[in-house]
Amino acid sequence: MVVRVRVEPALLVWAVERAGWSEEATAQRAPRLEEWINDSVRPTLKQLEHFAHATHTPFGLLFLPEPPDEPVPIPDMRTLGNQAINRPSVDLLDTIYSCQSKQDWYRNYAATHGLPEVEFVGASDTSDAPQSVAGQIRQMLRFSLPERAAFNSWEDALRKLIDRIESIGVLVMVNGIVGTDTHRKLNPEEFRGFALVAPTAPLIFINGADTKAAQIFTMVHELAHVWLGESALSDAAMARHSSHDAELWCNQVAAEVLVPLETIRTEYRGEPTRTELERLARMYRVSTLVILKRLYDARFLTWDDYQEYYETELNRVLEILKAKRGDGGGNYYNTQPLRLSRQFARAVITDTFEGKTPYRDAYHLLGTKKHQTFQNLVAEIGAA
Repeated sequence: MVVRVRVEPALLVWAVERAGWSEEATAQRAPRLEEWINDSVRPTLKQLEHFAHATHTPFGLLFLPEPPDEPVPIPDMRTLGNQAINRPSVDLLDTIYSCQSKQDWYRNYAATHGLPEVEFVGASDTSDAPQSVAGQIRQMLRFSLPERAAFNSWEDALRKLIDRIESIGVLVMVNGIVGTDTHRKLNPEEFRGFALVAPTAPLIFINGADTKAAQIFTMVHELAHVWLGESALSDAAMARHSSHDAELWCNQVAAEVLVPLETIRTEYRGEPTRTELERLARMYRVSTLVILKRLYDARFLTWDDYQEYYETELNRVLEILKAKRGDGGGNYYNTQPLRLSRQFARAVITDTFEGKTPYRDAYHLLGTKKHQTFQNLVAEIGAA
């Protein structure tokens, strides 16, 4: 006998919206959803289990009388226009929960091994001058203009910046998907990054589905949140205003770290042509989009002109990126440590070899299922 169950229509709609399905995806993956919603046909238990799995919804939640409230578990600084974004996707929530779990593990590891607290966590507040804090960050990261000359490009600067942020005690994770699930791509329009602040285990996560041009800005923006000592979910948007004082402050610090206002005022030659933007981008080892942001900050551009130039340049950058795609995403053993944080991965591997973390737990923390994959990752981390 086939068992059919009634589900509150609001829960079915909630599950689809939470999964971020488009109308086309919904029609393809749940073709009888409308019938379930209007109760003309009820799903079987097997169909409902499949629907729960496809939408990444805990099965039991579909039997609630109404959709549960699922707030973002950290302060949400994102805005769309002047409105707060209220409903997080399951991909965003699962990413935050996963990072919190890894942070908890690393916090225990730090306590067991007697690692000191990170001295700059909470060292500043929004009343501090962004230029002063940016100077501290540049000095600590060895990221002055002369020191950047050793980088081949701003893409190279991004990779080196990750290593340097980790070297001062912050875990940096960059991923464009949920965990290792290539079918669950993160949406940079929903969020660009977040910071999870803890004295011994501050962690910043960067949405790797975003352009690298945006990632370098987001990374320093989230680092500024660590300086504030406040966890936050951010959109870190260079081309939008924010209603949050902390977001504005972190944007100002990030921009000043990457392109000091004093120097751009003397280096700029007067016209934001492509040639001029690329010249300044090479000089500072940042993207042309960051350069445009600083030209606006220096009052060389009005807000309307900045918006127009930024949109044009962003479209050009995106077209270049499209032309470069098709390499399959790179070597797993090269990209996985970035997804995890090299510092975090080394700690898990060390603890596992010391017999304190079971291999099964290590596989889960490192996002792998096979011992050979684990051994290959060990070799890559050890060679880094």
